[in-house]
Amino acid sequence: MAVRKFKPVTAGTRHKIIGTYEEITRTAPEKSLLSPKKSSGGRNNTGKMTVRYIGGGHKQMYRNVDFKRAKDGIAATVKSIEYDPNRTARIALLVYADGEKSYIIAPNGLKVGQTVMSGAGVAPEVGNTLFLSEIPLGTVVHNIELYPGQGAAMARSAGSYAQLLAREGKFAIIKLPSGETRMVLVTCRATVGVVSNVDHNLESSGKAGRSRWQGRRPRNRGVVMNPVDHPMGGGEGRNRWLGRRPHNRGVVMNPVDHPMGGGEGRASGGHPRSRKGLLAKGAKTRNPKKTTSKFIISKRKK
Repeated sequence: MAVRKFKPVTAGTRHKIIGTYEEITRTAPEKSLLSPKKSSGGRNNTGKMTVRYIGGGHKQMYRNVDFKRAKDGIAATVKSIEYDPNRTARIALLVYADGEKSYIIAPNGLKVGQTVMSGAGVAPEVGNTLFLSEIPLGTVVHNIELYPGQGAAMARSAGSYAQLLAREGKFAIIKLPSGETRMVLVTCRATVGVVSNVDHNLESSGKAGRSRWQGRRPRNRGVVMNPVDHPMGGGEGRNRWLGRRPHNRGVVMNPVDHPMGGGEGRASGGHPRSRKGLLAKGAKTRNPKKTTSKFIISKRKK
């Protein structure tokens, strides 16, 4: 997978960087594996806008991807590698020995004509799905189940992967793409390899129109709205023209000016909070009382 940069012939191509699509072998999807995808435009059943910044976009059909890989012991041949408008990764069309067809998330390096399998006793090769109890330690995997039989829930986007670090009793220790290390039952399944389209993070749309093709409308800041539309809306002009001086935190003042002032170097005034007192600006919002928190060994990177 590589990316292609355009010459600045127009304003839209000046910053445009897209993939080469060289791994795509088929343009038309398998009709038997398609489902209609309804577009609400952010409106509810009465036509009232309930979600902003959604609307328009190209009409799409959903590709039914098999995240469970439950056909154990039956060999499947890769018929084609296809583009999926609903996700960043490529998908692969499999044809099983019994004639059934299904889509899977294509791992990086999967080729047309290659044979993949799933289940117990399968070789840990790219594209094969095994139980975590049978995958060698240190192997790079994706499409990991969180609960047995649930279907893949982790490491599914383009270029993502996780690493199997260790096994302790009935749990396997996995390092996730976010940097989080957690325990997962060894009876959960995972697919060997890295998700395809690894250079997706290097792509740039180049113009606002491409966001509209994807159904994303322009995003307005709350401070420029009216009071009826946003809690931060309203006011005659911007605050700095209302005769209000900037508000300085006490921790950045000198000791003579504020009880919290002084100190060598910077002193944290705590994590930023919203007007309602809730943590803001990227704070971890996971519920500390969540039952699955006991399976997290080390938290994700900040």
